[in-house]
Order: sequence, then structure tokens, then C-alpha cells
Amino acid sequence: MSSDPKRVHLVSLGCPKNRVDSEVMLGVLGQQGWRQSESAEDADVLVVNTCSFIGPAKEESVDAILEMARIKAEGEGKKLIVTGCLAQRYGEELKAELPEVDHFVGTGAFVRIGELVAPESRGARPPRSLVPVPDFVYTADTPRVRSTRGGSAYLKIAEGCDNACAFCIIPTLRGPQRSRPIADLVAEAAQLVAGGARELNLIAQDLTGYGHDLPGRPHLAELLAALDELEGLRWIRMLYAFPRPLPDRFLQIWAEREKIVPYIDMPLQHASPDLLARMRRPRNLDLVRRQVREFRERVGGAHGDFSFRTTFIVGHPGETADDFQRLYDFVEEMRFESVGVFAYSDEEDTQSFDQDDKVPEELAAERQARLMELQRDIARERSEGYVGQTLEVLVEGVSDETDLLLQGRHRGQAPEIDGVVYINRGEAAPGDLVQVEISEAADYDLVGGIPGDWGDRPLEVGEG
Repeated sequence: MSSDPKRVHLVSLGCPKNRVDSEVMLGVLGQQGWRQSESAEDADVLVVNTCSFIGPAKEESVDAILEMARIKAEGEGKKLIVTGCLAQRYGEELKAELPEVDHFVGTGAFVRIGELVAPESRGARPPRSLVPVPDFVYTADTPRVRSTRGGSAYLKIAEGCDNACAFCIIPTLRGPQRSRPIADLVAEAAQLVAGGARELNLIAQDLTGYGHDLPGRPHLAELLAALDELEGLRWIRMLYAFPRPLPDRFLQIWAEREKIVPYIDMPLQHASPDLLARMRRPRNLDLVRRQVREFRERVGGAHGDFSFRTTFIVGHPGETADDFQRLYDFVEEMRFESVGVFAYSDEEDTQSFDQDDKVPEELAAERQARLMELQRDIARERSEGYVGQTLEVLVEGVSDETDLLLQGRHRGQAPEIDGVVYINRGEAAPGDLVQVEISEAADYDLVGGIPGDWGDRPLEVGEG
């Protein structure tokens, strides 16, 4: 173990909302003098921030816990803390099954991690399980350490969710929706921009439900307008928007403000009205068609392009061959710019878990593959349309694939979930916004170079 007595290694799993919780924990620990360690073996405290949204996420979380437990056993005096959704959902059960874990911390208590790593001589022995009803909301004054690449950052505008989708456990794990006031969000956004962020990705379980629980019921439109005023900020992106009617002022602000990129992530989950009813999801597909058309015409027309990302679930209980065909035809009709497809995960404590007419896992996987094959062709066609264009790209740094290339994203690519732009010539630093001439296209990724007379000089990465 390191001679430094205050080193923490944190494994963050799951969605960007969980990532922000991890950054807050690192900020809290940093204020107490703890330093982040890239090596678990060299750390004194091991933290696994878990996800339990679907079966594979739970398995990944358990595997990470067991790996950290192995490292703890090989060291001396290490402490292992499990936080997040898995701890919130199964904390009491896991205490007996995982005696090697020192503390389980729920989604409403992660900010108290500093109490759990303090020497016991400072006070009473901290509880092994700290899983209160989730009602905590962090603020701009809460310490946080940004962990995202380049000039990108997440801004969590609300916690929890008031929807009751039949397949979803999130309201149980995260509590009801708790929106943050606009002034507080602008204050945190200003801090992120001062720290080098050029892009803010707005996240919440229900982005378009923002503000309904606040005094005066501010709308997402007002928040976007306020963030647009920040100097130094270049891109504002919206993720996880629930499909519902939106006021005209929202579209007007979006179309008029250059910083609000023409991109939205709006999970639709299915396109069969019967199955959407079983899912307890909005069933008005005509509204979806109208909104996508308006997004593309008004926002895309103003900004030169538009990207609509959505996700679908196949294999939900009761999904018939006809239901799936409706979904397939809908995706073919709408030509969505980006699509994710998930096979249904049967989660206890949800309404879907108790529904009959279960779909065999093999059939769900087959439908998932068919839909992704269709979307791959659509995405490839769109990617090829970029060849010959010059796009503004936010540089993330050296490519994940090879240190001979830079990697970045254009406005239609969200971090970590969409494709990337590989830059094969020119000079740039992480966080730079550069013009890139696109020369090649794959299914989801693009390749291009920064214009200029670079001669035979190799690509260089700046210090940023």
C-alpha cells in the first residue's frame, strides 16, 4: 500500500448521472486531503459507485466489487466502500453476503462519504449501512472534481423521477423529481466553464420535466436561456428528455441560441401503442412525429443540421411479432440519427416484472440484433453524407484506438454514447474547438483532418 495515508481509488459505473455523484464524492474527499489514485493497489480506500438499472449492470457492479475485495484482501488496512444504486437497492442483503465490504452507501448519502473514511478516533464508529430515503440534492457549493475528457462536463439539473414506467426501478432508487433552481445551476455551470469546460451536457432522469416541482414552475426553456449567457461556454446539449408536449418558447429559444446544439436524446422505448400502454409510457406517436419534424425543420434549419437520439426496449412482456414489426417500421420511417436498442431486463420490484406473456431472451436478442442492423444502415448513410463537409469538432485528446490520432466529437455526437471524429492531421489540444474536413466515414465514426499546410509533419497533441 502507498506510504501516502490518504489515497482513494474510485470505480464509477453506470450512467452520467452516476458519474456526477462520483465526481462529488471525489470533491468531498479532496477537501479532506484525499488524493485520487489511478491504481487500486496503491490506494488506502477503494470505492465502487454501482449501477443496478438492468441485469447486466448489476453483474458488472458485483464483478467490480469482488475485484476490489480481492485487492483489499491482498493489502493491509484498506477500506472498501460500495455506493450508488446497488447499495440503495440491496444494501441490507449485501451486508451478509459481502462481509469484506466496510460500508454500503445509498444514492441519498454519497455526499457523507467523508464521514466513513475518517479515522475512528475522531468519533463514533460509522454505520456499515448508510441507506436513507433518497432526498439529497447537491448544489453549486458542493465540492466536485470533473472527470470527463477534454472540454466536456455534465450538469445534473434534477434528481429522481416522477414518472411510473412499468419497467423502471429508478424512482425507487432515486426518489421523486427534485429540480435545482436556475440560479444554482448557472452558478455551477460558471464554475465548470471557469475550470475549462466548453460543453455542458444537461442530464436528469426527466429533463423535460425540469422545474415543475419548483416555486414558479420554471421551464427548461428558461434554464437554457440563462446558460446561453455564460461567457466561454460554446455548446449546451440536452440528454434524457421525456417525450411530452413542449411549449413554443422552448423551440424558439433552441432555434435562436447558437450555443444550444441541435441535438436531443429522447428515449421513446417503443412504437406499438399496445405495448407502450403496458410499459406505462406516452402513446401519442403522432406527437413524436410532429416534434421530430419541428426539431429538424426549426432547430436544424436554424443550425444547419439536427440529431435526434433515442432508445428502444425489445422483448418487454407482451411484445408480439406485430408489436416488434410496428417498431421496426417506425424506425425505418423516422430515420433517427442515433438509436440505442436494449433487450428487456426483468427487474423485480417493477410492474413489468409481474406481467405475464414473457418474451424468451433468445427472441429478444434476435429482435435487438435486427433493429440495430437496420439502424446501422441508416447511420452509415448519414455518416457518408458528411464526407466532404467541414465540421466544428470538440477535441477530447489522443484517440482511444491509437496515439497516432486525435479524437473529438461534432455537435451531433454526445460523449460516451455516440460515435467520434478521428483527426488524422493537424495540431490541437484537448478542449479546443477546431474545423475538421471529413474525408472518410464508417457506420458511426468519421475521419478527417484540420485544414492547413501541415506538410509531412506528424499530428501533434497540445498541452490542454
